[in-house]
Amino acid sequence: MVEKIEAFISKYYKKAEALYFKYREIIVYVFFGGLTTLVSYGSFYLLEYLKVNYNLSQWISWVAAVAFAFIVNKLFVFQDHELGASGLFRQIWQFVSVRIASGVLEWLLLLLFVELVHIVPGISKIIVSVVTVIVNYIASKLLIFRKKNNSGQSENS
Repeated sequence: MVEKIEAFISKYYKKAEALYFKYREIIVYVFFGGLTTLVSYGSFYLLEYLKVNYNLSQWISWVAAVAFAFIVNKLFVFQDHELGASGLFRQIWQFVSVRIASGVLEWLLLLLFVELVHIVPGISKIIVSVVTVIVNYIASKLLIFRKKNNSGQSENS
C-alpha cells in the first residue's frame, strides 16, 4: 500500500515538476508581479499612515514598485545577470519607458471600457490589468531582457 502511494506521489510530482519547468518564467513572473503589487500598496499605505500627501505617496509607491519589478524581473524572472553599465542603463530606460507606456495604455483602455463600452469600472480594471500584465511581460521578454546567443545576437529577434 505504501509503495502505491509513493508511486502515485512520484508520478504526479514529476508531472508538476515538468509543468513548472515548462512554464517557469510565466509562473515566476506572476509570483513576483504579486509581490510588486504588495510593494506598491504597502509603500503607499505606509506613506499614508505617515501623513504624506496621497499624490506624493502614489508617485513614491510607483517608483518603489517599478524599481522592485525591474530587479526581480532582471534577476529572477528572465535570469539576466549582465551588469555592464551601458547595458544596465539601456534596460532601466526601456523598463521605465515600457511601464510608463503601459500605464498610459491602462488609463486609456479604462476610459474606453467605462465610458464607451459601458463596462462597470471594477470589471474594466480587471480586464485592463490583464492586458497590461501581458503587454509588460511581452515587452520585458522580447525587448528589455532578451536573451543573447553565443554570437551576441538576440535569440528573440
